[in-house]
Amino acid sequence: MSKNIDRPPQLCHRVVDGVCGREPPRMSDYGSTWGLGEWLELLDSLSSLFRLAVGNNSSDEEVLAGLTDVGSGYGEAVLSVLRARREEIHQALVERTNSISSATLHDFDWQLKLALSSDKISSLQTPLLNLSLDVRENGALRPVAIEMNREELHTLISSLEAANKVVLQLK
Repeated sequence: MSKNIDRPPQLCHRVVDGVCGREPPRMSDYGSTWGLGEWLELLDSLSSLFRLAVGNNSSDEEVLAGLTDVGSGYGEAVLSVLRARREEIHQALVERTNSISSATLHDFDWQLKLALSSDKISSLQTPLLNLSLDVRENGALRPVAIEMNREELHTLISSLEAANKVVLQLK
């Protein structure tokens, strides 16, 4: 962004539009300021900057520190657009992440059973958890039934706790 442009805030808003799934800026709208390679690099850099700043919940100082090689006017333009549209960018990032999988948990139920014996062992005394999930995938509700022993349940709980930690770090 070291080239001289007249409208840095408008360009930044258009880049954010592209990040949010709307029409990104077109090179033709900004005259002959950049060559094709420079233009693509600029769009990629600005898009990445906005996504990372919102995704990492970066402070104004951290964002400005990442823009040390551009003029202060450009840095302030980027920062003002980031402040104004942070929530919109955040929502677009969440939607983009959610689109990775179309399946969502709609409802669940669980039941604890004690298996007293089996056809091979006369005295088993093993607790089993039956987990019933209603998963919505592509608009259709699909039931999923899972039976777990104690070790499998501990593994599931550990995985869910680890996933929860990651989610909390992203907030």
